[in-house]
Amino acid sequence: MAVLKRQPLFPHVIELNFQARRRITCGVYLVYDDDNNWALIDIGYEDAVEECLEIIRQLDFPFSKCVTLIASHADVDHIQGFAKAKHILKTTVTCHPLAAKSLQTGDRTVTFAEVPAQNIHLAMPPVKVDHLVNDGDRIRIGNLELEVWHTPGHTSSQLAFRLGDLLFSGDNIFRDGCVGGIDAQHGSHLADFIASLERIRASNVEWLLPSHGPAFRKEDALLDRTIERLRTYLHMADFGTCAGDWPLMDQWERELVEGLRPA
Repeated sequence: MAVLKRQPLFPHVIELNFQARRRITCGVYLVYDDDNNWALIDIGYEDAVEECLEIIRQLDFPFSKCVTLIASHADVDHIQGFAKAKHILKTTVTCHPLAAKSLQTGDRTVTFAEVPAQNIHLAMPPVKVDHLVNDGDRIRIGNLELEVWHTPGHTSSQLAFRLGDLLFSGDNIFRDGCVGGIDAQHGSHLADFIASLERIRASNVEWLLPSHGPAFRKEDALLDRTIERLRTYLHMADFGTCAGDWPLMDQWERELVEGLRPA
């Protein structure tokens, strides 16, 4: 018998921070069917694994029915705990092909586990990847299916997953209009990010379930503002090699030729 009463965020979806009524880790979504087959999207840091799995145990989800652990993308704050969770659950790991190398080698640079300039030095335990998925694939969880969307931009491997009118939207966009970090070392790509947000904007999903912060209703106006903001990033030095150009440099060239003084 379950010790905890299940508090689904939506039918067939439990978000573990919401279930616990406090922030434990990144957004961790337990997707389950009527026969208690289940999968997790992300798990967060390694030190959150035992608490997350204890909640799952108390919700009366058999560990033996965990179909797979799904990586939304290969960032340490989403997947550091995968090796530990996989070992305990004796399940598989599923991710995009572009995330597989980082997961399997425990790459600390690409995953942002190692950022010396900010004194970030985290372990990144390697974990074997069992299943690769790409855009248009489907992940079966008992009698449910998640439709895989490849939504690069934040990272090259960023995935989103559709379940009916829900989209597990990863780090694409958050309720306040912020987006996942944009950094060249990280594999960010602004034009791809814009295209991914435009895809979400054009879709008929009703709810976005992000990897950080609360789920929220998809609002086209919010997406429009965010897309327009990212379009300006394409032409700003702030984003370094992620930007396509820096118009000020062309203007400076013209002013040098014309001998214009500061005005």
